[in-house]
Amino acid sequence: MNAAVRAVVRMGLYVGAKVYFIHEGYQGMVDGGENIREASWESVSSMLQVGGTVIGSARCKDFRTHEGRLKAAHNLVQYGITNLCVIGGDGSLTGANLFREEWSGLLGELMEQGLIEADAVQKYSALHIVGMVGSIDNDFCGTDMTIGTDSALHRIIEVVDAIMTTAQSHQRTFVLEVMGRHCGYLALVSALACGADWVLIPEMPPEDGWEDKMCQKLSANRAGMKRLNIIIVAEGAIDQNNKPITTDCIKDLVVKCLGFDTRVTILGHVQRGGTPSAFDRILASRMGVEAVFALLETTANTPACVVSLVGNQSVRLPLMECVQMTQEVQKAMDEKRFEEAVKLRGRSFENNLKTYKLLAHRKPESELPVSNFNVAVLNVGAPSAGMNAAVRSAVRVGISEGHKMFAVSDGFEGFSKGQIKEIKWADVGGWTGQGGSLLGTKRTLPAKHVEKIAAEMRKHNINALLIIGGFEAFESLLQLYEARGTYEEFCIPMCMLPATISNNVPGTDLSIGADTALNAIVETCDRIKQSASGTKRRVFIIETMGGYCGYLATVGGLAAGADAAYIFEEPFDIRDLQANVEHLTEKMKTSIQRGLVLRNENSNENYTTDFIYQLYSEEGKGVFDCRKNVLGHMQQGGAPSPFDRNFGTKISAKAMQWITKKLDETFRRGNGRVFANSEDTCCLLGMRRRALVFQPVVQLKDQTDFIHRIPKEQWWLKLRPLMKILAKYKTSYDVSDSGQLEHVVRNRPKELDASVAM
Repeated sequence: MNAAVRAVVRMGLYVGAKVYFIHEGYQGMVDGGENIREASWESVSSMLQVGGTVIGSARCKDFRTHEGRLKAAHNLVQYGITNLCVIGGDGSLTGANLFREEWSGLLGELMEQGLIEADAVQKYSALHIVGMVGSIDNDFCGTDMTIGTDSALHRIIEVVDAIMTTAQSHQRTFVLEVMGRHCGYLALVSALACGADWVLIPEMPPEDGWEDKMCQKLSANRAGMKRLNIIIVAEGAIDQNNKPITTDCIKDLVVKCLGFDTRVTILGHVQRGGTPSAFDRILASRMGVEAVFALLETTANTPACVVSLVGNQSVRLPLMECVQMTQEVQKAMDEKRFEEAVKLRGRSFENNLKTYKLLAHRKPESELPVSNFNVAVLNVGAPSAGMNAAVRSAVRVGISEGHKMFAVSDGFEGFSKGQIKEIKWADVGGWTGQGGSLLGTKRTLPAKHVEKIAAEMRKHNINALLIIGGFEAFESLLQLYEARGTYEEFCIPMCMLPATISNNVPGTDLSIGADTALNAIVETCDRIKQSASGTKRRVFIIETMGGYCGYLATVGGLAAGADAAYIFEEPFDIRDLQANVEHLTEKMKTSIQRGLVLRNENSNENYTTDFIYQLYSEEGKGVFDCRKNVLGHMQQGGAPSPFDRNFGTKISAKAMQWITKKLDETFRRGNGRVFANSEDTCCLLGMRRRALVFQPVVQLKDQTDFIHRIPKEQWWLKLRPLMKILAKYKTSYDVSDSGQLEHVVRNRPKELDASVAM
């Protein structure tokens, strides 16, 4: 929430508005006085890394009464406030809308009571409201992600990862209760992200007799040499008769039926606290800026709107449409229309549930379709967090579709040496939380080994290929496509999933692994900034990875509150460096204690990290001192973030379903072979704004700068002015891409299904 508050304040000041804090939520609005204070640029410094909300939030009974709202209106008019930016859940936002509808009547009453003049009624005749949803439960319809959800998932996954080590040592079963009284999103996504054995959520109660099925599954897993079992329960989990399912009743059931050593962990308010994740900071900053523009553009006839995220795009939706649909979900659950409740939650939720069922519950051999197809999966390029989750998902979905799955070790180099073997369902157990690449990965391109690779494909009768990797994977796929003319072995469906921390693959807004790297950068920047607290003024120069792609430096800079980020895509010269130093010197003299400057490793061959460090050190003498830090390979390591686990898992499942479809389409019954040589059978699966799209790699060639290994157009460059504005630079901001007021869509068409990424 603090990132959103900071963005609203700074963008508001930037566009020339007067901005006020209302402390303690609606209670502060009703009480007035010291609770309403003007905000300055400096009053939101050093807020980004703080959890919760520094301006406070409180439930308020007074605001639910007419008298309370009358007092609140009086207090706002005294300060001339007619634009409200409300960050909260559906209750807070519904209250705001009621307040807006009553506004002119409240002003009329205040005038009758002699508390305000007639010209004030005229001057402040309309109240404009824009909402942002802050809720860890992600229970608000119309948005793929609410502010706070990703951070809550981080807390849950940290605990699950820690529990897994102790549970494996002792052969234990753990029952974990996570928040979600009415919404099972946290339980469902954390179960997906850690490969839990069983999950219980309020929207989809288990069928009668679930107790026996669960115990059978736990028992089968333990018999298959799995040393631990994890069951995740949403606090609002119910059975088909709307009776609560508690952690204690699950523990008693497991102990009674199986005799397993079972422990219960209730995470409680741990999920609400802690430092916000990189995703939440960026989401809240983007939403905060969008909210200011939405307020500037509202008229008396515009309905109150809420700023939402769909796929990778900000949208504005009518507030009451979203609230209405959110209430419909609860109504459907109360009336036991559970399938409808899942649909109303949106495509993101529905996809999570389908993917979990697909990956967690293995069908008996007798129920599996028989396809007789062999599919190979391999990692290419540098390792990135989330690759293992993608491999696990591909293997399990492939087996569910009836294919025989093969794993290739060490990329195309290993392929040429025959390092390929069948991989089974149980072989990928526990892979979701592992960083790096368990299959091994190399940067070697296939061109030099193409003959040997073709021979191996022939030997193992490989009918389809799934490549998970970065820019090298993209180049590899192009080479294999070109080799189709010479080697028929490559005339098969081939698909690539973008997985690289640099996020430099054409055809996709996001890559598996980039979110984990951003979190590593942001966490380190927070620590580095903290190291200077209490000392004299200090500026840190930090070098990030990314090759020639400035994604990590830019988006990491936005999330960490950097003063500047130097990247290759936006050329800079000595005058720019000088202007930045002067700007920082001015800020240091008046307000801030710490400065942060990020530099992408290949941003400029002459203006190196050392050069920039020496320049800032020299020019800042007497005002601040300087330190430098090269983050290096720590950005590539570590356990994958919840986002990367989830993103990798779901796009991999989607890719395998595409491969199955293409195999069926290209199988020639006459000679019993697969033959695919059209452009649309060699694709990259990427997220483009709101849509997850399969794009022929040949068509992406024109969109690629092969010398610098980056796409020619990159969406995140639009975030750079935003980073500069929040760092107090005067710059132009392009509003052409800002959200337009849309309507809530109950079910988007399948081809526009980007919510799977969330």
